[in-house]
Amino acid sequence: MDARTFIDIMRTTGRLKDMTRHSWTAEGRHESVAEHTYHLLMMAYFCRDEFPEADMVRVMEMCLFHDMGEAFTGDIPAFEKTAADEGEESRQVSAWIRSLPEGYRGQVDSLFAEMDAMETTEAKIYKALDKLEAVIQHNEADLSTWIPLEYQLNLDYGQKETRFSEFFREVRRLAKEDSEEKIARMAKKYE
Repeated sequence: MDARTFIDIMRTTGRLKDMTRHSWTAEGRHESVAEHTYHLLMMAYFCRDEFPEADMVRVMEMCLFHDMGEAFTGDIPAFEKTAADEGEESRQVSAWIRSLPEGYRGQVDSLFAEMDAMETTEAKIYKALDKLEAVIQHNEADLSTWIPLEYQLNLDYGQKETRFSEFFREVRRLAKEDSEEKIARMAKKYE
């Protein structure tokens, strides 16, 4: 890869540092897409012992690239994203992938195909982690940052995606308990 192409790729991927998500940090500011990705990578790293049969490097690659479309479209929360939004994001990512140097183009395209198919253990792990990260991040943020629909969403989000793994079911159960405790504390405050 020539140096200019490398710089151009870094400029594009660097946009994720400035793209804010719907989520808030524990310190009270909007989380960036890059921060979400970093947290997701840490989750993948620290659960690798739970999945000795899985290619966890592949999982971490999925985590690294999964929200690349948001460098072009910005973050649209899952509960607001339409089929048209998904189509536009997919078109933008496909165009970006086609612009990559040949060796990388095939690798990144393969990752997105695997994530879209959701058939491999690695894709299922990545997707479960992505859902769990959102719930855990919401639990870290102040409850005042939640919109009304998130009270129920945080209790239910990711249940389907975590079903395949006993470990993820337990993480999801504990995250739900944390959500319930957080909501209960807020309710007591206003009694």
